[in-house]
Amino acid sequence: MSLDKIEVRGAREHNLKDVDVTIPRDKLVVLTGLSGSGKSSLAFDTIYAEGQRRYVESLSSYARMFLGQMEKPDVDKIDGLSPAISIDQKTTSKNPRSTVGTVTEIYDYLRLLYARIGIPHCPVCGREIKQQTIDQIVDQVLALPEKTRLQVLAPVVRGRKGEHVKEFDAARRGGFVRARVDGLLYDLSEPIQLNKNQKHNIEIVVDRLVVREDIRSRLADSLEVASGLTGGMVIVNVIDGEDITFSQNYAWEQSSFFFFSAALTAQAKSSSRTKSGSRIAEVQRREDLSL
Repeated sequence: MSLDKIEVRGAREHNLKDVDVTIPRDKLVVLTGLSGSGKSSLAFDTIYAEGQRRYVESLSSYARMFLGQMEKPDVDKIDGLSPAISIDQKTTSKNPRSTVGTVTEIYDYLRLLYARIGIPHCPVCGREIKQQTIDQIVDQVLALPEKTRLQVLAPVVRGRKGEHVKEFDAARRGGFVRARVDGLLYDLSEPIQLNKNQKHNIEIVVDRLVVREDIRSRLADSLEVASGLTGGMVIVNVIDGEDITFSQNYAWEQSSFFFFSAALTAQAKSSSRTKSGSRIAEVQRREDLSL
């Protein structure tokens, strides 16, 4: 197949009379002529029709069952032709921002392609965005110095206005006993009053630990619970130190930029984690580490 041109020989569709034409590839080509001179017959009924027919023939026999048989256009031969996409001259959408990509739905496939093979970077700081599994997070936490005291937090509210009574009630029903609100630690057994006109950060304290090798299983359970409450976001607070933010999604917390939000799945996940949350909270009651 020629890589630089499309050769049409003996095109006889409709009012075409054995037309021979050579069209350069990778160029913007315009067909002009009087009404009825055969512009659409050459472009759509001959070249495009043959490209579409070749594409359908390349599919499996099962797929062709649903597409039907396409007739070969009345032409001797066409060389250098790839599978083609055609946009009708009539307006197919009322949206003025429609493009070839959206009309043909290629845009959806391109999004999927870039999402699967692309390497996302933060547009603010340029750092690579990565997903982290629970095992990877566990390894990073256990890499901290031994006897480091820390808390596993679930950030259920991040920079939102309101009193957030429902979030506190849900945490109490889940068996959790502490929460960090705007940087201050509160006991959930006590009423917590917030200014509804100010933005707040609320993190549920899922577990409190001291770093040592035998906490791997418990740490993994705690991270799973925290991730289930927030849709993938976990904060590990080092006592007398800094917060370390982890995400199972494509997110970069330092720039407040998220490539994917799983907030819609958080509610479904949290219900499945209620028993685990109760168990972790019970561990807190039994084995309250001096922090």
